[in-house]
This record gives sequence, C-alpha cells and structure tokens, in this order.
Amino acid sequence: MDHSGHGMTMDLPPFTLGRGLEWSADPFFLVACLVGLGLYGWGVARLVRRGDKWPAGRTVAYVIGVLMVMLVMCTRLNDYGMVMFSVHMVQHMVISMLAPILLLLGAPITLALRALPTAGRGRKGPRELLLMLLHSRYVRVVTHPAFTIPLFIASLYGLYFTPLFDFLMGSKAGHIAMMVHFLAVGVVFFWPIMGVDPGPHRPGYLMRMLELFAGMPFHAFFGIALMMASTPMVEAYRNPPASLGIDALADQTSAGGIAWAFSEVPSVLVLLALLFQWYSSEQRQARRKDRAADRDGDKELEAYNAYLASLNARGN
Repeated sequence: MDHSGHGMTMDLPPFTLGRGLEWSADPFFLVACLVGLGLYGWGVARLVRRGDKWPAGRTVAYVIGVLMVMLVMCTRLNDYGMVMFSVHMVQHMVISMLAPILLLLGAPITLALRALPTAGRGRKGPRELLLMLLHSRYVRVVTHPAFTIPLFIASLYGLYFTPLFDFLMGSKAGHIAMMVHFLAVGVVFFWPIMGVDPGPHRPGYLMRMLELFAGMPFHAFFGIALMMASTPMVEAYRNPPASLGIDALADQTSAGGIAWAFSEVPSVLVLLALLFQWYSSEQRQARRKDRAADRDGDKELEAYNAYLASLNARGN
C-alpha cells in the first residue's frame, strides 16, 4: 500500500508524542476549523453588541471541540495516522466521539438562530433556510435513532472490515472524506441525545440515555475484536514502514485497546451533561410551579378580601 499521497509519511521516524504534536496542517481541515471559529465568534459578538447574553461555557466547549479537530488533523498525528493503526484510531475516536460532544455543547444552531437577522416578509435568508433544513424530512430521518445507531455501528464494522477502508486510505481526498464522515456521524448520533440545540427529535432524558448506551457496546466489541485478532485485519496497516520500528499486529492490538477505552469516555461525558440538564430542567419546573402557586394564592386572597368587603357593604 503506497501512502505517498499524504505527505512524507514513508520517511517518518518512530512515533513519540512530541513528534506527533508537531504542526503539519491539512489545508481542508485548517480552513474548515478557522471558518467554524470565525462564524461562531461573529455570532457571539453580534449577540453581545445587541445587549444579549451568551453563556461563556458554551463558547468554551465549542472552541475546545474545534481545537480537538485541529489537534488530530493539523499536526503530525495526521501523518502518522496514515501508517500507524493506533494513531489513526486516536484520530477516529477524537473526531467522532469527543469533538462532536463538545461542538454540540456549544449549541451552534441556537447561536445561529439568535444571531442571524430575519430576511423580512416573503424573503428567505440564511436564518429561514436553516429553519427549513431543521424542519425538513431529511433532518428528521438522519437524526432518528433508527438511522443514527445503525450508522454509528456500520461506520466501524462496515468500514474497517471491508475493502472500503483501503480504498479511502489510498488518496488524500479519500482520507479527508473518511474523517469528515466520522465527524458527521458523531454529530448526528449525539445531537438528539445531547438535546442542547433544537432538532426534530427531542426524547425524554431516560430515552436519551438508552440511545446513548445502545451504540456503545458495539464500540467496545469492535475494540475487543481488534485486540483478539491473531493477524492484521486491515490491509492498509499490514506493512508499516521499517523506519517506524513497529510490529503491525502489536500496533493493531493497541488500536483495539484505544477503541475499547474510548467507548467509556463519551458515555461518562454525555451522562454527566444529561444529568445536569435533567436537574436544571426539574429546578426550572419547580420554580414555575412555585410562581403559579404564588399567583393562585394571591387570587384566593383577593377573592377572600372581596368577599369580606361585600359582607361589610351588606352589613352597612
């Protein structure tokens, strides 16, 4: 397998974390990340100028999510990922499971809907087109659990254990397409579960937890399958360059361990976010009930005072 289509990966020295984190930007992802940060910053600035508030925590989550994509796609990790299965698996896990959660916690759709101006009567601007997309049948389908959970699973088994993976790894464009796919799959899987941004599916908290845990065991099994295999299972990583000084099977075992361990990390993150949202929702509901009870109490008091006044008038 020739990896020369992706930079000077054939001459890479043995992997160390220091070498992996050296700057080596993929132009597509660098531009996409900078545009994503720029648009988000424009939205926040627009709200602030208008006198509106935007939670700082959302901005921090979104920025860290974009920086995570840059970390795995704009450093030498991306070069090593072309020839080392273990490094590629780190890329895959970060871009499909960690970055999407943080991006979604940043609520970019909510920000866009609040920041974009309305186009006016009878006209369609970016805000109206975004609303049309959110209400479209297409988005209803791609964010439905019956679609997202099988897609999440197929992105592992259907990609790595078929010739499709080797085909995509054979060109720079194929590799970029695969990474974009991983990011998109992560976003559509976690979007209805996180429930921060508006979307066509808004299940209850227990249902969201069930959706989360429906996909994770398959992720763990995938990692275990790689760890237990007695031969290299992915052609692209069968013959690593001699300059790396690694054994293909040992590297595959490491990749399996990374996939298995990562299935726990997002589960815990999302579970904590859901429990926090649930608690906040209960608190808001309790406050609403208290306000309603206060109003009812005031009405009863007014009615009682009016009754006393009428008795007094009758007595006079």
